[in-house]
Amino acid sequence: MQLLVLLIVSVFTLGACQVFDLAYTWTDLPSDSILFQDDFKDPSSGWKNLTYSDLGARYYEDGSYRIVINATNGLITATPGLNFADVHVYVDVTKKTGTDDNIYGVICRWKDDHNYYFMIISSDGYYGIGKAVNGQQTLIGSKNMPPSEIIHQGFSSNLLRADCVGDTLTLYVNGEHLISVRDTEFSLGDVGLLAGTLDDPGLEISFSNFHVRKP
Repeated sequence: MQLLVLLIVSVFTLGACQVFDLAYTWTDLPSDSILFQDDFKDPSSGWKNLTYSDLGARYYEDGSYRIVINATNGLITATPGLNFADVHVYVDVTKKTGTDDNIYGVICRWKDDHNYYFMIISSDGYYGIGKAVNGQQTLIGSKNMPPSEIIHQGFSSNLLRADCVGDTLTLYVNGEHLISVRDTEFSLGDVGLLAGTLDDPGLEISFSNFHVRKP
């Protein structure tokens, strides 16, 4: 499979409006302290329920946060309205419906709809780290997303961990290190989630047990 982030040409991001600056308020906390956590049981916790008529929707449901995409080459992001520098981000992810030819993952240092880092995998076992700069999405450290047997495919769940520490970005899946890259484009910003389709619409991704820890 050739899975390029650059193939996602219809990008609609629906970020949170209010931003809480926590980037410098937790410097005295010990390493591995929880900076933010959400079990998605409270629909007022910051992620919001939003619908875009032709693209899809994002919403709370049964202790999870869902992203549904009904269009081809579509992407939806979601952020809770926070602001961090260095973080470890964890989330459990499950594909509920749709083709395995997709992407989903974690965002860090999100500045706005067009500028952020992303750590992603696909339901057919590919992975990558990239960034959006002024709306242009590129992978960092590789031209294509390589495969890994560590990634659970199809409808099986995956535990994602995304580290953004200094100029180093790292992706772990199911407790195993997959890739580390270096980049200096962004130094702080929001955390978040994303999911996207390629040639086939009808994707639903479920996120649960989201938490952010201090490195």
